[in-house]
Amino acid sequence: MPAFDSRAPRVKALLAGLAGAVLAITAAGAEPVGVTVRNESVNATCAETDNVTLKLVSDQVRKFNISVRHPAYLGMLMMDNTAPDWETCDMSGDPVVPADPKALQPAAATPPAGTPPAATPAAATTAKRVTIFETPDMWLTGFVFPSFWRAATVPVRIGGEVTQGLHMIQLWMRVDGKAEEVLVVYPPDGYWRARPMSPAHLRDTAYGSSFLVGPVEQAERPIVRLKELDFAPQTRTFTLHFAAGGKARMQVVKAASDEVRLEVQLDGTPPGTFAALRSMYVTEGNADVARVTWRSLGSGKGGAGGIMGEAPVLTFADAQNVAMLWAGRLVPSRHNTSAPDFIFDGFAGR
Repeated sequence: MPAFDSRAPRVKALLAGLAGAVLAITAAGAEPVGVTVRNESVNATCAETDNVTLKLVSDQVRKFNISVRHPAYLGMLMMDNTAPDWETCDMSGDPVVPADPKALQPAAATPPAGTPPAATPAAATTAKRVTIFETPDMWLTGFVFPSFWRAATVPVRIGGEVTQGLHMIQLWMRVDGKAEEVLVVYPPDGYWRARPMSPAHLRDTAYGSSFLVGPVEQAERPIVRLKELDFAPQTRTFTLHFAAGGKARMQVVKAASDEVRLEVQLDGTPPGTFAALRSMYVTEGNADVARVTWRSLGSGKGGAGGIMGEAPVLTFADAQNVAMLWAGRLVPSRHNTSAPDFIFDGFAGR
């Protein structure tokens, strides 16, 4: 047995005090900011149409958090419905941009000198999957689709390695011996999706709503134009370089069975809409988001003392001076039944 060290309690107390001081300094330096939430949602009958749009607007925000949590009813869920619902949907007018045929071809070894050239293969008609980073507990998988609604022109950088032509990237993590996909990004339009690790009684859970981080603009639908996307595996941080200027650092600070939490820092981005939630609502029993709850920024310490509000998502009016926004469901939906709720909070200035 190790000898008892009478200094240990004092050292622990000192470290705790230092940690508290650092937190106090951090809190003091991050001034809480109230944001505007604009509801641009519209009615729809197609369950595969993103008719819910909630935009977060501020000229002052430099930091905020995104928490993704299981719906309140998940513990009672015995069956999950994750199948797409194309009833009453017409996607014939959606743009289709074919992928570069070369990007769909598997990498081939260099043939020996003097080998006759082979016939050029026809363009692949299925998605191509590539692993762009891998460790035993975390990996990034990229996909090239035969077509997408926007061209895949955003380079993805990990250290000195750059991968071109990707339509989608999945972040996989191994937690407590279980490996699951927890985050997805579509570089061509800046859409992200996230989900917590699955609970013990469900093998997998569904994705549902998408979110945007950065200068949101309209290009047939809300998008964020990325100039480049970087990933730092050591800190689990994505850096989003925007075509409109500036960048954002989005760190995965938690990936667990109860929550995925992302911390976002904006740097030099244009004022205005800095994030958005995109989802679908047909009826309360057929929706990925059915209700919203928000808390205003109060006048007390750290923004305490604000008031709460709640409303159905389609009748929710714009809200001002918002410190927290929750968007989710209180009753099970037949569409993406296990899909998570979203919380945006921690809005702070410089």
